[in-house]
Amino acid sequence: MTFYLILIVLYLKIMKRDDIMSYLLKIENLGKSFTLHNLHKHIKSCEGINIELKEAEFIGITGRSGSGKSTILKCIYRTYLPEGGDIWYSSKKFGLINISKATEREIIHLRKYEIGYVSQFLNVMPRTTAKQIVERAVLEMGFDLEYASTQAEKMLLHFELGRDLWDSYPNTFSGGEKLRLNIAKAMVKRPRLLLLDEPTASLDSVSKAKVRVLIQQLKGEGTTMLGIFHDIDFMEGLCDKIYNMEAGELI
Repeated sequence: MTFYLILIVLYLKIMKRDDIMSYLLKIENLGKSFTLHNLHKHIKSCEGINIELKEAEFIGITGRSGSGKSTILKCIYRTYLPEGGDIWYSSKKFGLINISKATEREIIHLRKYEIGYVSQFLNVMPRTTAKQIVERAVLEMGFDLEYASTQAEKMLLHFELGRDLWDSYPNTFSGGEKLRLNIAKAMVKRPRLLLLDEPTASLDSVSKAKVRVLIQQLKGEGTTMLGIFHDIDFMEGLCDKIYNMEAGELI
């Protein structure tokens, strides 16, 4: 009897693994909360989140500010450590890996080679020029400086960051210029999975169109994307599925 139970358990595990591996990313019952010790408060950010993403699929998430949207992306990127649930990712190097329980070394590798993140804010080393920022993103993937320089120039030109800005430091840039540079830095790597946290928040209509063109190009090349947007018009015809976030739960 025990032998048959073991076989059943093994069979169910294999079936579950096969089901998970049919997706590039599968989130199961993800939960995250924060404790504000100075205010003696415990705040639930997200709870019971379930999302399935196949290769080259683009899922959009909408919702009010503070509803927990960004927390989902930060848990996937492991900026936040999830409290509950699993984040299964089909890695090119590691095979099926649970990001919720991955080691720091594994996370560093995934960020460098497989998973990109675009936030509303640009965090870079001081005294690094705009061109160097994009070049370094390519160099850390193992390419030489000549190739990195060529790719950086193409990306900067696409986002209409003028040549006069290439050797300037981003702390002198406008908000829109910083955001375009941030998007260029993430997209130049052509990641397998790209996380977009309000990538068009402070952009004008022309710059939004540039982002849209590149998203469509990446999607056509096989990049899988999960994005947060307030601009519903931007998402129209771009996302394969759209979820709405309310009080930490996906609707």
